[in-house]
Amino acid sequence: MFAVTPDPTFRPRCFAIVPCAGVGERAAAGGPKQYHPVAGQALVAHTLSALARVARLDATLVVLSPSDDQFERHVPHFGGEHAWVARVGGASRAESVLNGMDELVARGAQPHDWVLVHDAARCLVEPAWVDRLMAECEDDEVGGLLALPLADTLKAGASGADGAARATTTVDRRDKWAAQTPQVFRLGLLQPALRHALADPVTAAAITDEASAIEALGHQPRLVVGNYENIKVTWPGDFALAERLLRTRA
Repeated sequence: MFAVTPDPTFRPRCFAIVPCAGVGERAAAGGPKQYHPVAGQALVAHTLSALARVARLDATLVVLSPSDDQFERHVPHFGGEHAWVARVGGASRAESVLNGMDELVARGAQPHDWVLVHDAARCLVEPAWVDRLMAECEDDEVGGLLALPLADTLKAGASGADGAARATTTVDRRDKWAAQTPQVFRLGLLQPALRHALADPVTAAAITDEASAIEALGHQPRLVVGNYENIKVTWPGDFALAERLLRTRA
């Protein structure tokens, strides 16, 4: 038997998946929030513009709902050799990401390649933050995500007799982190993790991001300190905040 000398030039590729099949009900934007105008462009256009400036990414795949007829109108310049669209979105984020990975495999992605998942609604992401995450995880056995240690006092709440939200207890915030995206894992780990999670309705309900699917298999994703500006536009007031921050950068 002859030992195989590793190729020093070998580099796993990294593909970004942007799930963009949601309806954005909480944002009250009168339609899918990813197409709501922010600082002169659709929200998702800012997101994709930032990812396009990440040199470590080999390609970006946007996963749309099969019935989406708005994307090309709102993001007319997206497309090409390294910018792909697939209308394979599912009923949940996890399904959309899993279907997106199936699309990547059909395009030649291999198990050792990295998959970086980023929320369409995190339009303030900076290329430097993505680079830092990828650099810190490139030699990690599991992968990881951007996250922030909780700074605020954390409350558990419930509806009171008068219908108002009431604090029931204070939750210990030590060792608690607020998860962000991007989140990056090997395709050969994330794909079966999501498939396994979605096979069980109880487990599927608890899968709110990619890291939770990895955790469900017993792995511990790496936490990489993110940025307070990396907000996910979720509530109506978030649009105004994102607008101010984007215009300040410009």
